[in-house]
Amino acid sequence: MFKNRSLKHIVFATCLAGAVSLGHIPGSYGAPLDPSDPDDAVKISRKITCGSLVDEQPRFAIWEGQAYSRVPAEKDRLLFKVVGINTRQCTTITDNKRGEGYRSVSREVMLYLDPKSGKVLRTWKNPWTDKKVDVIHVANDPVNMRSPRFAYDQDGKAFKVKGEVVGNLFLTTSEVPLFYTNPLGGEFQDYVGGEYQAIELFNDYLDAESLFDRDQVKGPRLYLSWARVSQWLPWMEMGSRPGQMIFHTRGYSVDSTEEMPDVLLKELEKNYPEYLTPPPVDDSRPNETSWTFFRKVLSERLESEGN
Repeated sequence: MFKNRSLKHIVFATCLAGAVSLGHIPGSYGAPLDPSDPDDAVKISRKITCGSLVDEQPRFAIWEGQAYSRVPAEKDRLLFKVVGINTRQCTTITDNKRGEGYRSVSREVMLYLDPKSGKVLRTWKNPWTDKKVDVIHVANDPVNMRSPRFAYDQDGKAFKVKGEVVGNLFLTTSEVPLFYTNPLGGEFQDYVGGEYQAIELFNDYLDAESLFDRDQVKGPRLYLSWARVSQWLPWMEMGSRPGQMIFHTRGYSVDSTEEMPDVLLKELEKNYPEYLTPPPVDDSRPNETSWTFFRKVLSERLESEGN
């Protein structure tokens, strides 16, 4: 991405040279947050994740992109455009031994759009089965941080920020491999297979000077990319047909609904109004996934049909 790799950069993840100085960041002044200090590292992490050091400040992350199919011996197909939102807020949590930390709570929607018109899909004709199916958009509530993030973990290990400064940007990269029992499967999956497998790929980009400014409680605008390689979406009714889904998106954070794409905002206001506000910071519900949400939708459908 960056052609001039001679730019001075600092790798925070390894900290091989001891304490990392932020004096090399162009335009930095005063005493910026120090990622080698666990308490500062948590503040940096919170500004990235939450967009603010102030409790209960909603922040919206928007992403837009494409979803392709990949089938052996077949050209990849553009199946859908996608647009999504994560609505988040955070709160401070203090522990006598682990220091000051934070917890993030959120919920998110992702819509499947017609790749030509860009309109929200209600039904979709499966090109492999020729069957028309109902489109079940992602509506995961909640998507919460599983445990608070503190300056120190339970074993006393200091928290570190993973990322690097390149030019005036702070960059982070993370991969989340997923492999777990499919919520739609039965109790014999260890014998017949059927686990859900996917990988999610994240990159975040933020203004470094603003991010490390100790006196600035609001985080800089987050720019992001998100990709996922996964199995077929359950509502596609693909059964055991071989193939994968590939999602490729880019996005950004916003502070108000005025900055949201029109197609997303109109759909939220009409069908998902609760997703315009984050869950309460003390939310204790188990997290939702696309599969557990689909299971609820399917169960309600079967119940209404008397099955």
